[in-house]
Parts: sequence; C-alpha cells; structure tokens
Amino acid sequence: MEKKENNGITAKLENDPNIIEDGKIDTTVDEEALETSSNMRNLTGWTRYVFMVIAIAGALFHLYILNLNPIDPWVFRSTHLVFGTILGIMLYPGWRTKSNKIPIIDWILIIASIYIGYYIYANLDQLVFRFGVTPTTLDFYVALIGLLLVIEFTRRTSGWTLPILAFVFIAYVFMGPYLPGILNHNGYSLERFVTYVYGLDGVFGVTTDVSSKYIILFIIFGAFLQMSGVGQYFMNVAFSLAGNMRGGPAKVAVISSALMGMINGTSAGNVVATGSLTIPLMKKTGYPSRFAAATEATASSGGQILPPIMGAGAFLMAEITGIKYSEIIIAATIPAILYFISVYFMVDFQALKSNLKGIPRKLLPDRKQILKQAYLFIPVLLLIVLLVMGRSVIMAGTIGIIASFVISLFNKKTRMGLKDILLALELGMKNALQLIAIVACAGIIVGVIALTGVGQRFSSLLLSIADNNMLLALVFAMAIAIILGMGMPTTAAYAVAASAVAPGLINMGLDPLMAHLFVFYFAVISAITPPVALAAFAAAGIAGTDPMKTGVKAFQLGLAAFIVPFMFFFSPELILEGGSAASTVLAIFTAVIGVYILASAVQGWFFRKTASWYSRVILLAASLLFMISGLFTDLIGLALIIGIILIQKYINKNTNANNRQQAAG
Repeated sequence: MEKKENNGITAKLENDPNIIEDGKIDTTVDEEALETSSNMRNLTGWTRYVFMVIAIAGALFHLYILNLNPIDPWVFRSTHLVFGTILGIMLYPGWRTKSNKIPIIDWILIIASIYIGYYIYANLDQLVFRFGVTPTTLDFYVALIGLLLVIEFTRRTSGWTLPILAFVFIAYVFMGPYLPGILNHNGYSLERFVTYVYGLDGVFGVTTDVSSKYIILFIIFGAFLQMSGVGQYFMNVAFSLAGNMRGGPAKVAVISSALMGMINGTSAGNVVATGSLTIPLMKKTGYPSRFAAATEATASSGGQILPPIMGAGAFLMAEITGIKYSEIIIAATIPAILYFISVYFMVDFQALKSNLKGIPRKLLPDRKQILKQAYLFIPVLLLIVLLVMGRSVIMAGTIGIIASFVISLFNKKTRMGLKDILLALELGMKNALQLIAIVACAGIIVGVIALTGVGQRFSSLLLSIADNNMLLALVFAMAIAIILGMGMPTTAAYAVAASAVAPGLINMGLDPLMAHLFVFYFAVISAITPPVALAAFAAAGIAGTDPMKTGVKAFQLGLAAFIVPFMFFFSPELILEGGSAASTVLAIFTAVIGVYILASAVQGWFFRKTASWYSRVILLAASLLFMISGLFTDLIGLALIIGIILIQKYINKNTNANNRQQAAG
C-alpha cells in the first residue's frame, strides 16, 4: 500500500515541470520575493544605475561608519533615513500606475529628503537644544516635511495600516485636552509636537537607532548569505532532513521557513519566498490547501522568535531594555524550540490522520552532496559563537558578512566576484527599505507616547484593571499587544507594544526580560491572528484558498505561541531564570511533553484518532499542566493522560464497535 501511494506521489511530482528539474525536486527558493513585490517600479536605463549606485553607497556607508568611523548618532540616523527615503521613493510609486518612470513630484521629494539630512548635519549643535523646546520657524518646516516624508515612505512600502495608526496617535496629541480620564493631557503646540517627534525621542530614537546599527547590518548579511548560496543550502538541508518523512513537504516548510524567517525579518515576505515552493509541494502530496497555507504562515512567523537573529527583534529588545543581547537570545531559545516542536507535531498528526507520505528519496537532494557542503553553515555558526562569547553585535554581523564571501570561494557555482559583491550590497539596501520605513514611522508613535505620557497612563490602567492580579494583567497585555500589532510588521508591532504595555507589567513586578519577551511573542503572532493575519493572508494568496479561514487554521497551528509566553511567568525555568539545573531540565522535559499533547488536542490524534470533544478538552488541560513546572501539576497531568488512555481503550473502543455493528445491521 505504501509503495503504491509513494508511486502515486512520484508520478504527480515527476509530471510537474515546475517542481522537478533534472530528476530532482527543484528546491530553489523564490528569493527574489524577498526584495520584489508587485507594487515596485521596474527601474531601467539610467535610473536603474542611479538606484544601484545609491544603494551600494548606502550599504558601504553603514559598514564604514559602524566599523571604522563612528559619527554623531543623530547625523548617522538621519543619513540612514535619507538613504532609505531616496531609494524607497525611487523604487515604490506613490500611486497605482503601469509606468516605471519616476515623476517630477518624486524627484522633488527626494531633493527635500536630502536637504533635511543636510539641515540636521549643518545645524546639529543648535538643533540639539532647539528641537522640541524652542524651535525656529525653519526648524518647524523642516521637521514637518520630514514627518510627512516618513509617513509617505511607509505608506508606499507597507500600505496604510501603520500610517493610519500614526495619525491616530498624532490626533491624540491635539485632542488630549478634550478627552476624559487617563487620556486627558494639557495639549501641545504644533511646533513643539513636530520638532519633538522628529527628534531623538521620536523618529530618530531607539527604533531608528536599531534600524541603522543592527537591522541594516543583518539584512546585508542575509543578502550575502543569499548570493553565496547559504540561503539555498538551508532549503536543501530541510528537504534532505524531512522531505521523505510522512507529510514531508510540510515538515520542510517548518524547518526552512524557521531558518529563513530568522534572518529576513518579515513574516509575510518569508511566506512569499519559501511558500512559493513549499505550498504547491504540500498540496501535491495531499495536504488541503488551507492547511498548507496555514503551516507556511505559522512557520514563517515563528522564524521571528528563533535565535540568534530573531528577525532583528532581539536587537531592538536589547536597545530598549539595556539587557545584554546574549542574555536575550539564550532566554529565547527554549520557548522557540517548544513552538517549533508544537508546529512539527501539528503537521505530523495531520499526515497521520490523512495517511500522507513523504517525497521519494530519489527526488530529494543528495545527502552526500549536502554533507560535502556543510561548510556553508560556517557564517551562521560563526555569528552564533561570537554573539554567545559576548562580542559586539556589529562585529559579529560584519565577520558574518566577510565569512559568507570567503566560503563562497570554495565552489565555482557560488563563487562571488566583484559584481556579486556589489549586487549583494545593493540587495541588502533594497531589502531593508520596508523595515527602515516602518521603524521610522513607529518612532512617531513612540515619540507621542513619550511626549504625552500615555504609556505611563496605560500602565496605571493595567494596574487598576488587573488589581494586582498578574495573570489578568498578562491577558490584558496580550490583547493590547495583538491589537496594536495587527497589520504591522513584527519590528514596528513590538516597538509600539513595548512602549505601551511592557512598562505596566514591569511596574507590577514582572522581570523586564520576561515582560519584553512576553510582549514580543504576541507582536510576532499578530501575523497569524485573525482578523488581520498578514502572514496567513499572504500564504492564502499562494495556495488559492480563503484568507480568513486560513488565518483561523494558522491560529490553531500556532496555538503554542499563545500559551508559551504565559509559561514565562509560571515556569521561569523555560527562559533559564531561577531554579536549579535539575528543576530546569525537568521543566523543559515536561514542557516538551506538554506541547506534544497540545498538538494532540488540536489535531484530535493521540496515538490514534481522538474525535470526542471531551477527550480533546482533557488533553488540552493536561498539556497546560505539563507546561507549568512543578511536581504536583505534572502528576495531575499524568493522571489525565492515563485517563485518556483508558477512555480510548475502553469507552471509545466499545463505542466504535457498537457503531460498526449498527452499520453492519
């Protein structure tokens, strides 16, 4: 039977020229999707070369300043934003048009952005004291145009969601005197507001600081990984490891999307890049379209919580909290592993229920060749080692870039010449544009929160509503973080939620690292939370299935991500805080059992089909008990599992037998 089914799968795949190439699965990931989209201009002629020169100059400028010649932070961040704005306006049209020409209005905006950067550089000594306090008329107009450019840059690259949220916060600045209760404030003049928010406490604050120092560096690193063949190697390894397992393509999606998502920093972009390959494969091997799309969305979003890069979120967290980067990635490791174990078993149980087979070994990448190319992992391993050793993030990222170039020289197919290096630098700047825009726009919101003190008021509200009940406070914080994150990329979602929610949790006594990891998780999974699940919607578009239903299915598959953050509070051992080595090992072991049982509850499969609703409820309760560290909860969880086994052995068995007798009669 198995041979027949595998032959059927082989026939399906071998007859599809889009999937098979030279007798093997074509594992080429659509990496162009990481830097292109339907709303970009296709630049040609002299504008193409101008764009390329500016992009390469921008990448080299960042690498030079970060490693060799530090300059004033405000000048560096403003120049970073100028490069992003110029390239963004050149690449992204302001309105729908079939023309690829850059109109005169866009050139005017580009000139305006250059002038603003020059104005900050030329008047830096005075602006430090004037902006947000006693601005001149010219200060005001420069800051106003700068804010409008940030909003327009964000609208072009990411749509209306974040700009609309920014406008809501801006409106609050002027409506505050007329609002009741904790939302009331004295109000601010337009001049003070504009120059304050377009200064070091807003647009050029912590979000752009992280963007200019870390995000840009690691996106350039990702571009070098792509050009050196490492990105493609990730996909080949995933296929080699999991392709021939039952439901192989779904497991490939989990592994490859985790690795790619960790680096590229955007859930929806990762879905499009890896999902263009994995989703059709999942459908070919028998997975329903909706499940295939949801699996890809869940795995791609999970890449944002996977150390050591965490889609750039870890850098932002380190900057906001002052906690060492190495501490953050160590604390985030076990929760990320639990998340992917849960997703893995979700797809495994689906394969069991549907009797889905893997891809025949003969169609997969050759394992011997994969092992011969194991040196391609060196840049990522080197990065991890340097970060754990406590070396600076900038040093680790730069060495990673150099290592990517060096290892490319080992193979003729991946060898990078001067042209490839220049293309990688251009690609890095091109891929960074959306993130440069969203963190600058998020800086507007962060600036408003700081100016009006609404973040502290949110904290007070959280305290009063929860009445010092930490669990209730965490539930409210979860809801706020998800709502604020809906429709926004992870970095912006976390920046906003961290400003509005995390201080309240810390004031209630929660450890700062725990509070920020909690908020970060829910900012990430807002991408798979209906009604605005960006990653799920992107995957649904590839699979040709209903976006909202795909979002619901992704929510189910990613359920562990909604539970694990609460475990930070109940089981701090999971983020390696508190407890002895023995208690930590036990907590991790029982948590793994817990996420396995959680997958069983969601999928209705516990060693066999478990269809009854009460069995699934008991499994869900047992999973929660196992995830909470403690001998007492583990014993109750074990008792529930024994109960489920007895139910399946006697009650469900007798019910099934009676049903068969009735059917026969």
